Amino acid sequence: MVYKNGGNEINKKFKIIDPKKLPKRFDFTDKELFWRNIWEEKNIYSRKKNLSREKSFVIDSPPPTVSGSLHVGHIFSYTHQDIIARYKRMQNFNVLYPMGWDDNGLPTERRVQNIFGVRIDNNVPYIKNLNVSKEKKIQGIDESLPLVINRQNFIEMCHIITEKDELVFKDLFRRMGFSIDWQDEYATIDKKSRNIAQLSFLDLYKKNHIYQFESPTMWYIDFQTAVTQAEIEDREISGAYHDIKFGIENSESGIIISTTRPELLASCVGITAHPNDKRYKHLFGKTAISPVFFAPIPIFPSELVDMEKGTGILMVCTFGDQTDVLWWRENSLPLRQLFGSDGRILDIKFQSENKKENWISKKPEIANDNINKIKNKSLKQTKKIILEMLKINENSNDNNPALIAEPKNIQHPVRFYEKGDSPIEYISSRQWFVKIIDKKEQLLKIGNSINWHPDYMSKRFENWTKNLSIDWCISRQRFFGVPIPIWYKLDDKSEIIFDSVLLPNKDNLPIDPEIDCPEGFNESERGKPNGFIGETDVFDTWFTSSLTPQIVANWGLEGKDEMESVFPMDIRPQSHEIIRTWAFYTIVKSLLHNNSIPWKNVVISGWILDPDRKKMSKSKGNVITPIETIEKYGSDSVRYWAASARLGTDTTYDENVFIVGNKLVNKLYNAAKFVLSHESEEIYDLKDLDASFIEDLKELVKKVTNYYDKFQFAQGLQITEEFFWNTYTDNYLELVKKRVFNSTGDEKNSAVTSLRLGLSVMLRLLSPVLPTITDEIWSWCFSEENNSLSIHESSWPNEEDFLNFSNPATSNLLEIAMKGIRSIRQTKTLEGIGLGRPVEKIKISSKKNNLEALDFFIDDFSNASGCYDFIKEESDDEEFTTEIIIKTHNQL
Repeated sequence: MVYKNGGNEINKKFKIIDPKKLPKRFDFTDKELFWRNIWEEKNIYSRKKNLSREKSFVIDSPPPTVSGSLHVGHIFSYTHQDIIARYKRMQNFNVLYPMGWDDNGLPTERRVQNIFGVRIDNNVPYIKNLNVSKEKKIQGIDESLPLVINRQNFIEMCHIITEKDELVFKDLFRRMGFSIDWQDEYATIDKKSRNIAQLSFLDLYKKNHIYQFESPTMWYIDFQTAVTQAEIEDREISGAYHDIKFGIENSESGIIISTTRPELLASCVGITAHPNDKRYKHLFGKTAISPVFFAPIPIFPSELVDMEKGTGILMVCTFGDQTDVLWWRENSLPLRQLFGSDGRILDIKFQSENKKENWISKKPEIANDNINKIKNKSLKQTKKIILEMLKINENSNDNNPALIAEPKNIQHPVRFYEKGDSPIEYISSRQWFVKIIDKKEQLLKIGNSINWHPDYMSKRFENWTKNLSIDWCISRQRFFGVPIPIWYKLDDKSEIIFDSVLLPNKDNLPIDPEIDCPEGFNESERGKPNGFIGETDVFDTWFTSSLTPQIVANWGLEGKDEMESVFPMDIRPQSHEIIRTWAFYTIVKSLLHNNSIPWKNVVISGWILDPDRKKMSKSKGNVITPIETIEKYGSDSVRYWAASARLGTDTTYDENVFIVGNKLVNKLYNAAKFVLSHESEEIYDLKDLDASFIEDLKELVKKVTNYYDKFQFAQGLQITEEFFWNTYTDNYLELVKKRVFNSTGDEKNSAVTSLRLGLSVMLRLLSPVLPTITDEIWSWCFSEENNSLSIHESSWPNEEDFLNFSNPATSNLLEIAMKGIRSIRQTKTLEGIGLGRPVEKIKISSKKNNLEALDFFIDDFSNASGCYDFIKEESDDEEFTTEIIIKTHNQL
């Protein structure tokens, strides 16, 4: 930059530092705390509200489940989105980078029950200012036993725990230097989120997208709640086939069925085999008789049966799995619900055949005697008892044991609730559903209009959507969740009229139907004849989490709605295993509420693997606490490790990568101390080698920017780091170092101008990944020169950084210089000569144009090589070969 002083032009003098006043090594512990405080005090990351949509970049950041247990996975993917947020701010976007906490649901309830030692029963009264230990003493309950408390007391405990957990997570994110705008903080159970979740329900109900129905439902017994298809995972477990002989009505023959679930025998309502199975074709249309309970059971064909599995013929129970549900519906089979919501066998009475009952037996006395032996038993206990019953002659159809062989041990996949320890079951229950099966084509179309990064992740969404078989069950029989905003009218016998629902006015949201009353009713009418009753179920946690774009945008909130300025959002960062849940359900909600995509891009991170390349998880006990890692290596080094992972790729926790990141931080620190310590003036008419460096730097900016625009920050980091080490510090700086020390005037000005521009550009290119060290170095000189308090308020490098600088006389000068220096270093190493030791004469060979190019920077080349006498020899080789002709006298 040139200033006018009277009639004279004066080049701008650079601000410099005294490196002796700086610590020898970068103290990341002190500086991390210092810069976190500066960023927060100066509101570096605060957005402006209600700007036009095109001026903002909006991130639908995932609200972590505040489980109270931190691991490196919590900082891995969040670093990825923070890098993108920082990059977009430097591109002058108004970045909306919120943070929420997913604090309701089963994991939280389980923690609270364990921490406080309580159990919930809404029939007990609410206790104000409850102290569990004191209340146990008052009631004479042993400290080791759970205290039974009211739902409202339990919810208060949940809030206490989650608020503490949120502080721990917030401290971790702060220590990692995440540039979150905390003015947009929310929790999925806070008042705003409850309001918007209930508004979502009312909107879907009004649009006829929601229905209530009593049907077979996937059920998690441990927590006595319905679960949905997306929350289920298959796990390989040990099991066994048990061969059981059924009788055939009016026949002395029988059939042998291999089953892994003999405990469901009493609920068997059908028997099926493949229509092409010659072994069983003659049985279709006939009736089998079960052992133990002597129930008549129809035999029918189904193409869904695997002829190779077991004996090729199987029981249809109500219900063992989703296929049982399908067969039950298609064949109009009776419903025999064997166990209740707690997994215990119900009080069942078998009737004779002339009774119009579901529980029919040809020998009701024996059947009832047997069923009473398993009443109130768990399914595990029932299996053991049934297997013993099958060994008793009187319980068979031919007076021989119906259990005809020893069990055959197998390994087989069984469906589990993803956050539980027990297999799921199916029971018939009344639940709320969102219609999605009839919208598959719409969902596929909208999914294809979103950009997935990496692209192949779109197939996961596509496959999941195509294979959906049931609507979305959104009701849960839990306590700490968003209440479903419904009341029911009661008839004159206080029975619920399920078709007569009462809805709240949206202006009154959020409401709790177990506490609040519907319009036109008062509390005295609750539970009374012709009165009302509140819905006791809460929403599935995904029902609320799928609304994160609407929650951040304050959808439907009068005077606060920002949908026009932030929706649809720009990116959804998340991991790949929740494409079928969070991504899918968010797309569902956006389609049904807004007829729009929720975001333009989905950015998918991989998993964290332990050193043995196994996925880190709390259940496996192989998680690593991030705080210890941050304290050992510094947050910039941890961020470097996370940023090195390409999107969609699983990444190993490797301390060697943290060490590499730490070396980069320290090299930046030391290089900056050298570059910024030399007095100089800024000039634009550069020496050819310096101009060539600027050309290469300009090309680097183009490539890195292109990677970042495609959210490929790992590739951008890689080429920036390679340029910093290989081009900037190892070669260019070494080539011009003596010119910086020993020359004056424009010779020195050109070198220092180029070095400083190179440092400024690379600091900005690295700042999204390494925010602390780059801001520290920036503050030494560049902050004042660029009138920006923080590097994170500066602009991303662009064409303007390179305006007015002269061009080199010929292309690729720096590349040629680096090739030549590399060859000389290799030759010196082979001959045992120190790289800094001078030599008298070197023969250097390469193509003619390379040799001619040396003349443009021969002084710098000589200084860096330690030789001032070269014999040039042309060759056909693009690379250089060198030979030391004369060593110095003390080396002879």
